[in-house]
Formats: sequence, C-alpha cells, structure tokens
Amino acid sequence: MLKQEKEKVVAELTERLRATDTMIVAGYRGLTMSEIDELRTKLLEAGARFSVVKNTLTRLAAEAAGTKELLDFVDGPTAIAFLNPEGDPVAAAKVLNDTARRHDVLVIKGGILDGAVVSDAEVKSLATLPPTDVLQAQLVSAVSGPLMMIVGLFTAPVRDLVNIVDARIKQLEEQGEPVAETAPEPAPEAETPAEEPSTEEESVEPEEAPAEESEEETSGES
Repeated sequence: MLKQEKEKVVAELTERLRATDTMIVAGYRGLTMSEIDELRTKLLEAGARFSVVKNTLTRLAAEAAGTKELLDFVDGPTAIAFLNPEGDPVAAAKVLNDTARRHDVLVIKGGILDGAVVSDAEVKSLATLPPTDVLQAQLVSAVSGPLMMIVGLFTAPVRDLVNIVDARIKQLEEQGEPVAETAPEPAPEAETPAEEPSTEEESVEPEEAPAEESEEETSGES
C-alpha cells in the first residue's frame, strides 16, 4: 500500500473512532472469507459495522483519535465492530459471542461500551442480556418510582440500565418477592473449526486485504 493510501485509511479510521462510543474488538484468525461475510451481515442487522484493518494503521488511528485504550486489544489479526448510533450493543455482542461459541477461532478481546473500556468477560455478559428495547421495557415492572424517573431511565446508557435492573432484582429478592428470569438460550451444536482463509478480509481500504503483520512498521503508517 502506498503511503498516501495508508494516510487516507488512517484518517478514515480516526474519524470513525472519534464518532463511535461503543465498539467491540475481536480476533478473527482462522475464519474463512464466507464466515467473515456471514458475521459482517449479522452485525449489520444489529447495527454494527465489522472492519478489518492492519494493526499498525489501527494503532496510528487510535492514538490520533485519543482512544489509546484500544491499543491493549490490538494483537494479531484484529477486527473492530463499530456500533452505529441506532445500533443495539446487546445484539452485536450476542452475534459475536454466538460466533465465538460456534467457531473457536473467533476471540472476543474486549472493547468500549458507552465510552468506558470493557473486558472480554463483560462483553460476554452483555451478550446474555435480552435486547436493549426489551431490557428497557422490563424497567417498567422492575423499577418503582416517579414517572419522570422511569422516562429518564429509557435514555440511560445500556451499562447503567444493566446495573439498575440488577440492583432492583436484588432488592426484590431481599423482600421475598418473585422475580421473573429470562430463560437461558440453548447452547449451539458444536461445529468443526473453520479452516484458516488463504487470504484475509478486506480492510477499510477495499483495494487491499490486510495480511497478518509479522513485524511492526516503524513510521508513516482500517
């Protein structure tokens, strides 16, 4: 890739990082091109864009965007699921978690949720929650209080909603009141691990597919 092309990719990725406050980072080594396309399609339905970019360019963009927290997750073939403003973080986490359970080669590394850094375990916990709209609706029965308080909760970040619901459930249990539980989803059937693709998925720049980096580039470089 020419230096001018790299600078364009870094600029585009930097802008995307600045405009997105929720993103999930995953390692995709071993997924086939068809599996990556399937994953990308499902994430789009959840309101997230799955992007594969060379690590050196991702690091440059993260530093320029002021999201250096991502640097700890950038190791090996890495992709980022950027959540759109209207996207559902719970649905996106569920898509990635389900894919990781079906294919051992996909690894959830962590990410940023509503501007706060989250670990891989927290992303997996997020994936076990009901969809965001359902979670918000459950507050009507889980939270008692003035109408304006409940209305305000509907616009609260997902992370706050989770904490509020958990706290209310504990309170109801202490009072001896029954609390409805969401039935656990059946575990998907085990599948044969996917073969590693011969070429890697295209990055933000459509003209070139990023290969796994064997060495760090030292200067000038989704």
